[in-house]
Amino acid sequence: MTTHRHPRVLSGVQPTGDLHLGNYLGALVKFTRLQHEMETFIFVADLHAVTQWQDPKLLKSQVREIAAAYLAAGLDPEIATIFPQSAVPEHAELAWVFNCVARLGWLDRMTQFKDKAGKHKERESVGLYTYPVLQAADILIYKATHVPVGEDQKQHLELTRDIAQKFNHDFEVPDFFPLPEAVIEGPGARIMSLRDGSSKMSKSDPSDYSRINLTDDADAILQKVRKARTDPEPLPETPDELKERPEAQNLVGIYAALEGRTTAEVLTEFAGVGFGQFKPRLADLAVAKLSPIGDAMRRFMADPAEIDRILATGAGRAREVAAPTLAEVKSIVGYWAG
Repeated sequence: MTTHRHPRVLSGVQPTGDLHLGNYLGALVKFTRLQHEMETFIFVADLHAVTQWQDPKLLKSQVREIAAAYLAAGLDPEIATIFPQSAVPEHAELAWVFNCVARLGWLDRMTQFKDKAGKHKERESVGLYTYPVLQAADILIYKATHVPVGEDQKQHLELTRDIAQKFNHDFEVPDFFPLPEAVIEGPGARIMSLRDGSSKMSKSDPSDYSRINLTDDADAILQKVRKARTDPEPLPETPDELKERPEAQNLVGIYAALEGRTTAEVLTEFAGVGFGQFKPRLADLAVAKLSPIGDAMRRFMADPAEIDRILATGAGRAREVAAPTLAEVKSIVGYWAG
């Protein structure tokens, strides 16, 4: 029985709606950096996507668009393994085993399901309820040791650790599955809406002016930054003075993340400056950083056959790792081997 322990990172993005600045700073930038630090598996989460209705005619093109964003942001398919989740059936098969390991009370405590379902949880799919169990399978089928997550996903990673620990204990295979660690440090971990500094930037927000999409052209980026909600006060000298000013804090945080600087460094430069002067600087910076990403995405999307080739190659590499893990799990659980 193999025990994988060298550093391995796993993450993915759902193919549901346009990717935006928050996805870029909170996920894609981290993926690109991590591929040079540890073995990297990045997937397009199309199994997760269908926990809520997706148009089958659009889903495949949406998968390609996420893959194009990965490539445009700097993920190298020769270094990182990039693949569609649904092309590696071991994810779903391990998820069933984990459904039988996880406890109902654990899932009842998952706040994301409560937030998404609201008062109508009886109408939601079972898949949305068990979504965190599939996430655990996504991670552990590769015995990943590190997972880039936002603050809102930390609870799901804790569930993954609980499932790994219970599997190891119940089947008396100590350390078979690792207990993966969260990677949450760095700028851009939480980018907020341009219209409401208390809400996370989201693909599902009905207002397109709440976010900067990676495919926005320069004019759209300039307009969205210009119309971003602010307050009338000039920028302060220290981050502590921004704590009660969510919109100002968000825009300064975006500037800092795009430049790879700290909030304190940005405030040292702009202390006393009003948003009439700060917004144009932020807009120019956003255009300079994001326009090349959008241009590259369009170039990749113009060649769907090449994207499909990259995804198929990645799926093959992913299965080379996932299949032995699943075979070991089947042996441990006692499934009939034929």
